[in-house]
Amino acid sequence: MPAPLTQTPRTPAAPAPADGELAGALRPRHLTMLALGGVIGAGLFVGSGTGLRIAGPAIILSYALAAALALLVMRMLGEMAAAMPASGSFSVYADRALGRWAGFTAGWLYWAVTVIAIAIELIAAATILHQWMPAVPQWAIALVALAVFTQSNMLSVSSFGEAEFWFAGIKVAAIIAFLALGVAAVCGAVPGVDPPGMDNLTGRGGFLPQGWDSVVAGLLTVVFAFGGMEVVTMAAAESGDPARSVTKAVSSAIWRISLFYLGSMAVIVTLLPWDAATPGRSPYVAVLDRLGIPGAGRLIEVVVLIALLSAMNANLYGASRMAHSLAARGEAPKVLLRTSARGAPRAAVAASAAFGFVAIALDHRWPERILPFLAKAMGGSMLYMWLAVAAAHLVLRRRLERDSPHLLVVRMRGFPYLSWLAAAGIVAVLVLMAFDPQARAQLGWSTLLVVVLLAAAGVRALRAR
Repeated sequence: MPAPLTQTPRTPAAPAPADGELAGALRPRHLTMLALGGVIGAGLFVGSGTGLRIAGPAIILSYALAAALALLVMRMLGEMAAAMPASGSFSVYADRALGRWAGFTAGWLYWAVTVIAIAIELIAAATILHQWMPAVPQWAIALVALAVFTQSNMLSVSSFGEAEFWFAGIKVAAIIAFLALGVAAVCGAVPGVDPPGMDNLTGRGGFLPQGWDSVVAGLLTVVFAFGGMEVVTMAAAESGDPARSVTKAVSSAIWRISLFYLGSMAVIVTLLPWDAATPGRSPYVAVLDRLGIPGAGRLIEVVVLIALLSAMNANLYGASRMAHSLAARGEAPKVLLRTSARGAPRAAVAASAAFGFVAIALDHRWPERILPFLAKAMGGSMLYMWLAVAAAHLVLRRRLERDSPHLLVVRMRGFPYLSWLAAAGIVAVLVLMAFDPQARAQLGWSTLLVVVLLAAAGVRALRAR
């Protein structure tokens, strides 16, 4: 029997221990900035250089395709989150639409990948800080940073919300400033800088210097920069008015994310020759250097550091809420249901942060060896989770229209065609990864992780019978 479709003020889906419910302390401004900041990370500021070198100016097309796919997923999630707020987000929706096996697999896949991401972001942030403070051991910096964020998430959800609000605000302000300066340079309004005209867009081999194949290769490089959107639908369940909050956050984020990503990339490819881009080096720094901005490298380094800390904070929040949701549905140890007096899931936060502390020791013992290996499991996992979102939406939208149409306060236009288009796009990217030598290993490890979780779900189902 499918689970009943009801709109509740917040999750967990099952009753928590006495005074153990999650708190509804997040405000609309928190969710709006979380939706914006969640996908503006180090992948944009640094990783975009690799895509630019691969595809040239046509990387704009790669970003446009990736953004379109990501925003379709965000719209589907927004519709379901407004109708059925749940801190387990797509895991809960997969459970209700497809069965417990799907909710179990999607939930634990997200948790596993997210705790790995926490460790990677932690070590990357500690590396930057160690360069600024070489006298302090990198492991000590990482230990202090993780302890601070763990404690913050254990205090209350409002602590997380405020921290993420300011982190996201700084990232958004940096992008806006870059856009304003870049447009001024394109228009010839920056003293000492000649307007580039169309030379960098149509010269040096044309708009497609590497051919259409490079657009596909660029897509595989940049699509993963859009991961992290699902956190806002988790956070909506802990707001005072989940349906209204998630509606506002998703609607405002869709056009702003498009502007920030596509706008900043348009500025970069106009001002920077594509063959001057260096993989691993931020093209934002290269553009600012060309404009004669002093200390451009350090400025972007500060923004990247903030992006890493913001992502770590958001991932710790998301992993802990997913663990709490899994426990509430009987798919994880009940101890993870324990919360503080302020409604923060302390046990789930501690469990989600634990791998970060282990990673500090592993990185100290085998620097630059363990975490890159673990990161391979992240490559295709996001796409599998997006596929779960599309599958759940195709089922739940019809069920909501039949049984509870009043819950559809947010409707995705073009249903079911756009939902099927999103699913087809996700599958296409997975297939392209299988034929790409650079992405094949990541897809293999991600697929192996999914298969292991599916097997575990099957064993649990057999034992339950």
